[in-house]
Amino acid sequence: MELAVINQKGEDTGRKVQLSDEIFAIEPNDNAIYLDVKQYLANQRQGTHKSKERNEIAGSTKKIKKQKGTGGARAGSLKSPLFRGGGRVFGPRPRNYSFKLNKKVKQLARKSALSYKVKDNSLSVLENLAFDSPKTKAYLALLNGLALSDKKTLLVLPEDNKNVYLSSRNLPKAKVVTVNDVNTYQLLNADHLVLCEGSVSKLETILSK
Repeated sequence: MELAVINQKGEDTGRKVQLSDEIFAIEPNDNAIYLDVKQYLANQRQGTHKSKERNEIAGSTKKIKKQKGTGGARAGSLKSPLFRGGGRVFGPRPRNYSFKLNKKVKQLARKSALSYKVKDNSLSVLENLAFDSPKTKAYLALLNGLALSDKKTLLVLPEDNKNVYLSSRNLPKAKVVTVNDVNTYQLLNADHLVLCEGSVSKLETILSK
């Protein structure tokens, strides 16, 4: 599969890049995508939630009323979950939500996400990008040139470029990552995926291992 390489104004440069069918044209596996996105979101959870149970509540342990003769149910402590201010029954405790996922499944999920982008015509290949200094105006001009200013975009760089990253940081719908850091959730969350020309071969190398 071939895709035209465009410049920062959205114009065809006359060059084409060859996309591997084993990476960009497979039959998407929705279950692999589900598992990978689920793991990513689970790993974002801090798991620091905590509520106090009755043994952790500060208060008197004095029996609040006599056992019998009141016409009501027995009650031995104000810290009981039945009373306002009492402990919670089976409340949340700190825990780790992360879980293991096989490397091959994660690779299949990313391949599936990329294949969906190609099917939806939501993938572009941009000539290699470099900014002399971090300027949001320059990155916004790039998005306007690509007619993507009103869409959520994900730009994948072949290597870390601080100027490009800082230029995009103030734009809520723009995200910039390197090839090594891109994941399935980011690919699917973006309306349009923009790969730098140098990112294609590196991405294929990573996903072919």
